[in-house]
Amino acid sequence: MQSFRNLEWKIDSVRVCQQRSTRKMKIEIWSDFVCPSCYIAKRRLEKALQLFPYREGVTIQYRSYLVDPTAEYRPGVHFYDVFPEWKGLSSEEMEATIRQITLEAKAEGLDYRFDTMRYTNTFDAHRLFQFAEKKGKGEEMTERLLQGYFIKSELLSDIDTLIGMAKEIGLDEQEAHDVLSSNKFSLRVNEDIATADQIGIQDVPVFVFNETYAVSEVHSTEVFLKIIEKIWEEEGHHPAAKVNKAKTLYCEGDECCD
Repeated sequence: MQSFRNLEWKIDSVRVCQQRSTRKMKIEIWSDFVCPSCYIAKRRLEKALQLFPYREGVTIQYRSYLVDPTAEYRPGVHFYDVFPEWKGLSSEEMEATIRQITLEAKAEGLDYRFDTMRYTNTFDAHRLFQFAEKKGKGEEMTERLLQGYFIKSELLSDIDTLIGMAKEIGLDEQEAHDVLSSNKFSLRVNEDIATADQIGIQDVPVFVFNETYAVSEVHSTEVFLKIIEKIWEEEGHHPAAKVNKAKTLYCEGDECCD
C-alpha cells in the first residue's frame, strides 16, 4: 500500500519536458448520469486539462456504467427517498452528504437541485450517448445529460426528453427517435459495463489512463493535474499495456496503491 501523499511527492518531483511531444494520452471515463460525483469530477478533470501544456495530446472517451441497473422512475418518490438506500446511509448521514456534495458542486459552478431530481433508469440515456459518440458528439451528449439530471431536473428515461436533448446538440431528431424506439446501441452499453466488471470497477467515476492506470473517486483539480503529468512522463519511457495485464496504479479516496 502506497499512501497518496507519497504518490503526490513523486508527482511533484516530475518535470514535464519543455519540448512539444508527439505522444498521446487516452483517458477513458466510466460514469453514470445520476452519479453526483461524476459531474463534479468531470469539471475538475476539465480544469486540470486546461492547465496541462500538452492538452492537444490527450483524448477523452466516455464509457457507460449503471450505478443502479434496477432503477426505475416512480412518480412521487423523491430522490431523498432513494439516496439513503442506494448509499446505505442514515437520514442524518444522507443530509450531511447531500449538503457536502451540493457545496462541492457549487464550487465547480454546478447548481445541483436535489429537491427536484427525478431518479430513474439511465440505460436509454446511455444508448443515446453511444449513438452521439458514434456521431462524434459523445462529450456534448454527456454534458447535456448530466446537466439535464442535476441542474434541470429532467427525466432521463423519457424518450421525448432524450430526443429533445439530442436535437439541442445537433443530432438528427429522427435518427435519435429511431435509436430510442429500438434496442440499438444496447450492445455497446453492455460491452462497456462488462469491461468495467472485468477490470474491477464497482463504483464510478473511474478514470483509466492509457489502459494502464485506474484512478477512482473525485480528486481536486490540482491532484488530477499531477496525476496527468506523472502518467504523461512515465508513458514516455514505458509503453502502455492493458489494465488487467499491467501494473496498475489504483487511487481511491486519499489512498493509492500499486
